[in-house]
Amino acid sequence: MLLLNIDHIPGREIEPLGIVKGSVVQCKSFGKDFMAGMKTFVGGEIEAYTAMLTEARQLATKRMVDEAEALSADAVLNIRYASASIMQGAAEITVYGTAVRYK
Repeated sequence: MLLLNIDHIPGREIEPLGIVKGSVVQCKSFGKDFMAGMKTFVGGEIEAYTAMLTEARQLATKRMVDEAEALSADAVLNIRYASASIMQGAAEITVYGTAVRYK
């Protein structure tokens, strides 16, 4: 599955199939959330949250690709990611794009 952040594929004619998306709400355990909160006193990267968001993006992307494959798409174009804080220590990651098939 080709995933691109552009609205066309150079040299290819495409047929749009529709919007596909994937989302996930993810949080850390209380212990990891507590330790991440302690990091705010000294500054620097909060690695537990970085890992959590990376994992959430990967899962959301997989869900989007699964939806595109169900439409027999060859690619997803114009991909966008969005995130929102749901509550302390939890975030929603959403990814969406246009599923297309090669003509």
